[in-house]
Amino acid sequence: MTLPVRFAQAQAQHRDAMAALFREVCRAGDALPFTEDTPDSLFDAMWLGAGVQAHVVLLEGEIVGMYKLNANLPGRASHVGSATYLVRPDVQGRGIGGAMLRESLRQAGAAGFRSMQFNFVVSTNRPAVALYEKHGFRIAGTLPEAFLHRELGYVDAYVMSRPVGQSGP
Repeated sequence: MTLPVRFAQAQAQHRDAMAALFREVCRAGDALPFTEDTPDSLFDAMWLGAGVQAHVVLLEGEIVGMYKLNANLPGRASHVGSATYLVRPDVQGRGIGGAMLRESLRQAGAAGFRSMQFNFVVSTNRPAVALYEKHGFRIAGTLPEAFLHRELGYVDAYVMSRPVGQSGP
């Protein structure tokens, strides 16, 4: 069941709620390579810096998710997009991640990206891996024991990619 969400471009008034969601997901220690004590300056550069298209997902006026879209690398690789998605833990499994993924792929096409690449998908994050595979992403490589999971210790991370123009669910 997908919740009736609304997407909005991230604005200055969203920053503190976005940072709080980022830290909450980092604290769980199972999906992002960052820790909850990541400096504000790094969060701001990653999520609100130049060249980053950051969006929030609103449900009844509250931020329940957020994603960012940007070039994976500059210069001769700038035609490859990348994205990061965060969903508030209490609403996970209700279609918000899929809605963000579809919207970001639409935006990636509009921005001229030819493909999307996720550089660091934690292998034990089965919901994320399954969602990406459902939408045509394939594992392009495995980074052995690249992530220190809070509970499981060292686990693999995947590099996943797909063409932007490819149709999906």
